[in-house]
Amino acid sequence: MRLVLLGAPGAGKGTQATVISEKFKIPHISTGDIFRSNIKNGTELGKKAKEYIDEGLLVPDELTIDIVKDRLKQDDCKNGFILDGFPRTIPQAEYLDKALDSMEVNLDCALNIYVSDEEIIKRMSGRRLCSGCGKGYHTIYIPTRVSGICDSCGAAVIQREDDKEETVLSRLKTYHEQTEPLIDYYERKGKLVTVEGKKNVEDTKKAVLEALGAK
Repeated sequence: MRLVLLGAPGAGKGTQATVISEKFKIPHISTGDIFRSNIKNGTELGKKAKEYIDEGLLVPDELTIDIVKDRLKQDDCKNGFILDGFPRTIPQAEYLDKALDSMEVNLDCALNIYVSDEEIIKRMSGRRLCSGCGKGYHTIYIPTRVSGICDSCGAAVIQREDDKEETVLSRLKTYHEQTEPLIDYYERKGKLVTVEGKKNVEDTKKAVLEALGAK
């Protein structure tokens, strides 16, 4: 199983990637993890990427696809892989297609986990984190017993900058402008599979595995 994972921020891609990885015994490949690994190990590709990152610039598509291609050539990808976080744009998808063609590898599908903006804003802006022990909460789904106080250690429960509503709205805007067009791109290629991200994680897991032909 070789697939690209699509979906807005907060749609639950990471959770479902873990489910798919375990079911099909294939690696979950996050571009952020690949960058960090290459930089940590001091590879030539990592050194080049670090130059851009240190200057606060986006790593160019050509270099990103070289790093992804290098990762896909590793032994654990022989039976498949899950790409999460790449491609993010149409040009990146085109680069990926060329790279896979050169490796004589076919993409099985692009799995799109759909969640409405309204639900994503509710999910992400409601997330809270204990400033002491790091335990996670949610104002609607997993509230603290005492408002703003961690049940476990009594420290203050905070909202991360990434989870503030204005930040979530900005990330959604970027997603709709840059990444959402990939849904049409893969649909035209006959590769798109869309699953609705349910409130219950287990329901989403069941739908994802069924869509991928697994039980």
